Amino acid sequence: MLSNIPSHYYVIGSTIMAILMGSFVMVVRMRASKKPTNEKKIIIPPIAMSSGALMFLFPQFRVPPMQILEAAAVGVVFSTILIATSKFEVKGQDIYLKRSKAFVFILVGLLIFRVVAKMILSSSIDVGELAGMFWILAFAMLVPWRIAMLLQFKKIKKTIPLKNM
Repeated sequence: MLSNIPSHYYVIGSTIMAILMGSFVMVVRMRASKKPTNEKKIIIPPIAMSSGALMFLFPQFRVPPMQILEAAAVGVVFSTILIATSKFEVKGQDIYLKRSKAFVFILVGLLIFRVVAKMILSSSIDVGELAGMFWILAFAMLVPWRIAMLLQFKKIKKTIPLKNM
């Protein structure tokens, strides 16, 4: 049944979903900066996203080894931008993720990159395989960023004096 749908509809649908999810991430990130953070809030996103790897159980999403390396390399490069712009600040006894003006522009830039890349690559790479590549890219971007955030968070947490009990 799904095989009767032309592939350009998959590209259009997945692009719309990417824009909606990108917008959702921006809203969540803006709200998150108003509340203190902790280790759990830093670690959960990559763990939750890891369930997406189940897509590779299906042949249409499998990616050749060279494209895995390419997607992962691009993700790691993009993670350096997120690492450089993610800073924490201490307010009283709590640690907050500092709202970065650059974050919105970075996220919008990544979203535009994804949409343009998808439009260009969808003519030469199968839509399912492309979805797998973008998942690898996103995961390879998220994991180093969150590890760096966790290390930075723990370093800052050590400097906060314990609350009087």
